[in-house]
Amino acid sequence: MSTDNVGNGKPAKRHRVGGPDLGKGRGLQAKQLAAAILEVLAGARTPTEAALALNLSVPRYYQLETQALRGLVHACEPRPQGRVRPEKTELEALRQENQRLQREVTRQQTLARAAQRAIGLSPPAPAVHKTGKKPRKRRLARALSMAERLQAETAPSSETPTTPAHTEVL
Repeated sequence: MSTDNVGNGKPAKRHRVGGPDLGKGRGLQAKQLAAAILEVLAGARTPTEAALALNLSVPRYYQLETQALRGLVHACEPRPQGRVRPEKTELEALRQENQRLQREVTRQQTLARAAQRAIGLSPPAPAVHKTGKKPRKRRLARALSMAERLQAETAPSSETPTTPAHTEVL
């Protein structure tokens, strides 16, 4: 391992011979087309000569040249620095955040109701909508409805029917 910079311990930089890597896995036809387009842009050939050399019509040559120039411009656009999250990943992260916040809201509402019951506050009066109709009754929390059922089962009542409400007739 040779070092040009004596004392800093860094290896010498190796310079590439022959220019940049232009895609070793690319096809021969693509490289010929790129070379012909560059020659036309440099003024070494006319578009008609390039089309003849590539066995293309002149309008097709111009289409391919336009496509190549669009690709060049796109490749020259600045890229964002750092890691870019794919939209799918970002969408999933936002969904998870939404679910977490919904759970937090439900938790805070439950704590507020428990605190209101503990200090003896009555629940807020239902709001009247613009149409003058009362809003439909809000569902009770599952815990409250279960507590009501358990209380009804433990306290015998004279109103409890002794016969089943639903009987089958054969």
